[in-house]
Parts: sequence; C-alpha cells; structure tokens
Amino acid sequence: MSMSPRERRLVMLVVPAVLLAVILRFVLPDGTAVPASGSSEAGDISMARQRATRMRQLISTTPARTSSFKQVTADLADRERGILQADTAPQAQALLLEIARRVGKSNEIDVRGGDFGSPKTMGEYGLVYATITFECQVEQLVNFLADLSRQPELIVPSEERISSTNPKLKMMSVRMILAGVTPKKLIPEKKGLGAF
Repeated sequence: MSMSPRERRLVMLVVPAVLLAVILRFVLPDGTAVPASGSSEAGDISMARQRATRMRQLISTTPARTSSFKQVTADLADRERGILQADTAPQAQALLLEIARRVGKSNEIDVRGGDFGSPKTMGEYGLVYATITFECQVEQLVNFLADLSRQPELIVPSEERISSTNPKLKMMSVRMILAGVTPKKLIPEKKGLGAF
C-alpha cells in the first residue's frame, strides 16, 4: 500500500502534533484535581508554568540538536573513509603491508613484511597488525612516518624497535608493528571460556 504525497504531508504534520499532545498530557497536570488549600493551587499553577517553560525550551532546542546530530554523522562518515576495506582480516593485513611498501618505496626504503599479529577488537572497530622491517637513514624514517600519517587509511605504528647498524653512514635497522583500523565484522569472535 503506497501513500500519496498529500497523505505523507498529513502524516508528517499529524505525528509531531500527537507526540506533543501526549507529552503535554503527561507533563502538565490536568485540571480535574481538587486542591486541598488555596496555597496549593498557587503552587500547582507555578509548577505548571515552570513545566511549560521547560517544555518550550526543550522544543526550541530540537532544531539545533538535529543540526548537531547531522554534523556529527557527517564527521563520522568522513573519518570512517579511512577504514581498511577488505573481505577478511588476512586481506586487511595484506592491504596494510601493501600500503607500507608503497609509502616505503616513495621514500627509497625497501620494506620487508614479517609476521601478522592476531587481530583484535577495539570498541566498534577492529585492529589488524603487520610487522615490517627495513634499513634506512634517520631522514628517511622521519619522511616515512610523515608520509604514513598522510595516507587516507587509518594506519599507525603501534610499536617500533630501532637500532643503529652503521653509525658512520647514519644507517639504522627498524622493526615496526603497524596497526590498521577495520570493520569489527572482520575480526573473528573468540570462543572458549570468555565467550559466556
């Protein structure tokens, strides 16, 4: 059953009016109660005025709250563009390694892949890990880290181990574990005692 545009407009006008009437019905006291004394009646009236004032304030902030919600939703969608898109956690880890190699190549660094750590969940998202190793000079490492932070994907070094291999040439050996953000659905659920 489809609704005509006129019926849709009618529903869009009637639903908020009914909601407002229900809210006012339960917030404001009805006039059928008999006051016990004259001072109680004055107190009821002032309470009703305070409630009406509070309701007006709440109703007046609704457009601002709606606007804020839309802005936050847009910001979240913009940030979630950096999530590694893959079908499985191993594919996300391979993508993480591929991005590291691409950034390393642009800085004349030969990035070698090592092992992949076990994926973990983090709130509403998942994290995948890839260990990389390479040798470079200090400037190359700084440029690599800067270029890695400029990637559209959400990738960060979670652990680094740096050792000097040739002090005269300022060469060093770097072992780094990179973490990438993925959708939570890619991370397998843990089974066992913790699953109760």
